[in-house]
Amino acid sequence: MEKQVFNITGMTCAACARAVERSVSKLQGIQVATVNLATEKLFVEYDESRVNIESIKEAVVKAGYGAKEEQEETVREISIPIAGMTCAACVRAVERAINKLPGIKEVNVNLATEKAKVVYDTSKTRISQIKDAIAKAGYEPLEIEAGEQVDKDRERKEKERKSLWIKFWIAIIFTVPLLYIAMGHMLKLPIPEIIMPKMHPLNFALIQLMLVIPVMVAGYKFYTVGFSRLFRREPNMDSLIAVGTSAAFLYGIYAIYQIMQGNTEYAHDLYFETAGVIIALILLGKYLESVSKGKTSEAIKKLMSLAPKTAVVIHDGKEVVIPIEEVEVGDILLVKPGEKIPVDGVVIEGRTSVDESMLTGESIPVEKNPGSKVTGASINKNGTIKFKATRVGKDTALSQIIRLVEDAQGSKAPIAKMADIIAGYFVPIVMAIAVAAGLAWYLSGMSAIFSLTIFISVLVIACPCALGLATPTAIMVGTGKGAEYGVLIKGGEALETAHKIQTIVFDKTGTITEGKPKVTDIIAIDGIDETKLLQLSASAEKGSEHPLGEAIVNRAKELNLEFLNIEQFEAIPGQGIEVKIQGKHMLLGNRKLMEDRNIEITLQEESDRLAEEGKTPMFIAMDNKLAGIIAVADVMKPSSKKAVEVLHKMGIKVVMITGDNRRTAEAIARQVGIDRVLAEVLPQDKAKEIKKLQSEGLKVAMVGDGINDAPALAQADVGIAIGSGTDVAMESADIVLMRSDLMDVATALQLSKSTIRNIKQNLFWAFAYNSAGIPIAAGLLYLFGGPLLNPMIAAAAMAFSSVSVVTNALRLRRFKPLH
Repeated sequence: MEKQVFNITGMTCAACARAVERSVSKLQGIQVATVNLATEKLFVEYDESRVNIESIKEAVVKAGYGAKEEQEETVREISIPIAGMTCAACVRAVERAINKLPGIKEVNVNLATEKAKVVYDTSKTRISQIKDAIAKAGYEPLEIEAGEQVDKDRERKEKERKSLWIKFWIAIIFTVPLLYIAMGHMLKLPIPEIIMPKMHPLNFALIQLMLVIPVMVAGYKFYTVGFSRLFRREPNMDSLIAVGTSAAFLYGIYAIYQIMQGNTEYAHDLYFETAGVIIALILLGKYLESVSKGKTSEAIKKLMSLAPKTAVVIHDGKEVVIPIEEVEVGDILLVKPGEKIPVDGVVIEGRTSVDESMLTGESIPVEKNPGSKVTGASINKNGTIKFKATRVGKDTALSQIIRLVEDAQGSKAPIAKMADIIAGYFVPIVMAIAVAAGLAWYLSGMSAIFSLTIFISVLVIACPCALGLATPTAIMVGTGKGAEYGVLIKGGEALETAHKIQTIVFDKTGTITEGKPKVTDIIAIDGIDETKLLQLSASAEKGSEHPLGEAIVNRAKELNLEFLNIEQFEAIPGQGIEVKIQGKHMLLGNRKLMEDRNIEITLQEESDRLAEEGKTPMFIAMDNKLAGIIAVADVMKPSSKKAVEVLHKMGIKVVMITGDNRRTAEAIARQVGIDRVLAEVLPQDKAKEIKKLQSEGLKVAMVGDGINDAPALAQADVGIAIGSGTDVAMESADIVLMRSDLMDVATALQLSKSTIRNIKQNLFWAFAYNSAGIPIAAGLLYLFGGPLLNPMIAAAAMAFSSVSVVTNALRLRRFKPLH
């Protein structure tokens, strides 16, 4: 089975996504066809012997959309600045030289910018070979400009966003005076005499026509897309808007014609303001939607920016700085303190501790010795190391995490919007009723004008305004209320899913715990008091850069202890430190250091107890005798236990996921009251564990803070990031807890339940108003001797339904979390 990703253009809602999926799925040999509306991508698994890429693209085009396959990862585009070119002959010489290399797809040398744009297959040729070819042709290749590749997709979306914003403002500028003129006389507002409906009805009508045309031009996409979907018998929200506003507009034109004929009563039946208001509101909604959509790829871009741009490689005993893209498996690389490790590899020389928190979320730096594995994008804290590259490019741990985030985002089916689904049936049904009612009256002997009035009244009363407002107003109020409580909900999808959550998975480090090692216990023996032991230990550790040592030094600073001068200092890699202080010989380190120096561990029980509680014991020996233990641990957040209790009351199961050993993890789980522990989970496997829980039929939320949590956050039904965590975790998440308080997880779920209930009420009332009005608009009352529904009353019913929907949504402002 082959896999391919396509970028799809022209989709506006869930109905469009379904249309693409249906069209592609009909092809022979298609195994899976999934559209992600948020990222505007189509993910296809297909049998290459039965169907090809061109057929898939044709199926998408046939459905009314555009499709372009994403370039394979091995194909890359770079821009190389070149010095020494003087004329067109130089350009040809450089192009010829590069084209001779294997795997070159395209070469364009621009004399004006003095750059060569090269598209090449990274599996067949290297940048260094391209540079060599330029040099052999007699020119000087300069340093490659990092990130030169143009992100066409991002540019297109940005352009689309700006266009929507401009269109919205054009619509607003003309809709406000249009609404004032149309409604002003009814509200006894001052209106110039020349456009008063009673005195100058034609002027009154024409000024409204002049004002509504620019608004309709601003929303022309609703008509082109809406009607095209209608003609393809796959109507969507755009079709609803197009039909409703077109009906209103055409009725207005008809009314102007009647006014010209002398029927001035038609001046009261204009519908231009209805069309204008609907278009302005929907344009704003579309703009806000495009802004939130644009954030989906930022998580990936932040991940990509973690990797350093260059690496120091040892060639023939010399240090050579090369772009990271040119590093090959087997190269020996040098990394100095404070620098980022460029690619994955194995240490062959030197010792250091490495901060891997940006990848693992674990805050305590990890010690590295010869033979230890290092990960690209992690930070070398202290000590210079040489390591051999084992995985480069798309094979590094960072690249795999990036790919996992992309896959998780791609495989998550877009949550179908209720209004969109119903609209798919609502529009054709309403149109059928309108046509049937109009024809029935005409065939029964009524005039064509009467029948047209019936037809338009049905369409106008079924206007999508209330339907369009039902969801966004509740979401706006709900998300605003969430922000008051420090819960940032990124959109309607997260709200829609959060109320169904049955299981919450918490990452341990930085989520349940603080993520900063602290001194938890000091046990002193042999007559030394605890403060003295801490003072001596902190003075000794001041020269060390070990993270556990930092915790001891920080504790001494908190207690304002004086640091003593040390006479001698020696770091013992992987074990601890040896110092001479106030004439005393001191050892600080792990059990192995004590055993190597034949120091008897008399505090065995205490040491085991501390380890059982998930703490790291550091042994202190003075003059070859054990003097005490200082335990360091990542302490729990004060709100963790209470948050778990509240979630249990809501009937939600709580799971903890961590890379820690099972004993430490279960010790913490017991303290907090967690139901299930997933321990010793590798960063790249967190998303798999979420998938396993989902395969049990559970709706799962993931709460995390590290970059390594990003794939799991994207895989979960709802991803919740901690505000103090990494930017990437926040971008991948659907909900961000700004205050880093786990109590806000329960707040988010309660708010979701309240908001969804509100949305369902809104949709019910919107349809109740619309649907009750349709039989009346179709002339049901007139049939039994009652009045014919005036289109103005139809508009009033529509406006009333909109007002009631907004008023109901505003009730959410009274929401308070139940803790």
